[in-house]
Amino acid sequence: MDNITLDLIDRKILSELDKNCRIPNSLLAKKVGKSREAIKYRIAQLISKGIIEKFQVAINPSKLGYLMFKIYLKLENIPDEREKFFAQLKGSASIYWMGISDGAFDCVFAILSNSVHEFYMEINSLLSRWEHLIISKVIGTMVDTTSYNKKFFLQEKDGSHRIVAGQFASNKIDEMDMKILAMLANDARIPLTQLARKCKTSIESTRARIRKMEENEIIVGYRIAVDFNKLGLEFFKAILYFKSLSQKEEKALYEWMRVHPNSLYYIRSLAPWEAELEFAVENYQHFNSIINELRKKFPTVIRNYEHLIMIHERWMPFF
Repeated sequence: MDNITLDLIDRKILSELDKNCRIPNSLLAKKVGKSREAIKYRIAQLISKGIIEKFQVAINPSKLGYLMFKIYLKLENIPDEREKFFAQLKGSASIYWMGISDGAFDCVFAILSNSVHEFYMEINSLLSRWEHLIISKVIGTMVDTTSYNKKFFLQEKDGSHRIVAGQFASNKIDEMDMKILAMLANDARIPLTQLARKCKTSIESTRARIRKMEENEIIVGYRIAVDFNKLGLEFFKAILYFKSLSQKEEKALYEWMRVHPNSLYYIRSLAPWEAELEFAVENYQHFNSIINELRKKFPTVIRNYEHLIMIHERWMPFF
């Protein structure tokens, strides 16, 4: 697949949309120095070329009373069965995210559950019919995920971030809130007037409901999903095993990730390892250079690491 070359204006547009994809065209035009018509045309082109795959709302399931568990699998080399298994995962309503990968694991996915017992029953039911396919599995509980804006568009070093999971809360939302979230999940850039019309409610009520969900941190942001391959990039995950990690060292590690132009996510889990760092990079050599930089920067922290290259990832429909 040929890489698509973007000019500075396109990269500025993508950078702003990833910080807040609901930004009005008028404000985006001022930020990048182009007309509203030019902005509208360029966004349409970025979509038609497949660079922008989706406008996403970032929902925090922990604020809706969900626990998040992650499952890491090594699979037998049975291509047809693997595809059937992946299809089942994609059709499961409780799966928040899934990724197909090469490296330490072949598949990683996250499940939302209201309790440990509910998760135990669900994961046993889900995996029981695939015993012949699963070589090994690791199960972890997500503590939190820090999501960074895609700084690689402009090689920025002053990143913003969003927190998913973290402190648990059981906010109550009604059917109309759910409908709004579902609409935003399919198109987070939908105009407020159109969103209100589709939900059959007023603009004022829709705006107020969205604002309340933002205040309760149910909605933590609006971003874009992009096709890394068309940008000449690959998506790598580093699984880190720590020697030790003081609060001071962890603060320094967070800051290193915040300003690194290729960082995407910092994930903390209760698992055999302590953290997962994710990056958009040019190739394995680029990723390896970042990891070597990390190891030199934090020699008393990093004990060992494994890596994955994410071939495919998918956020489930509602989320």
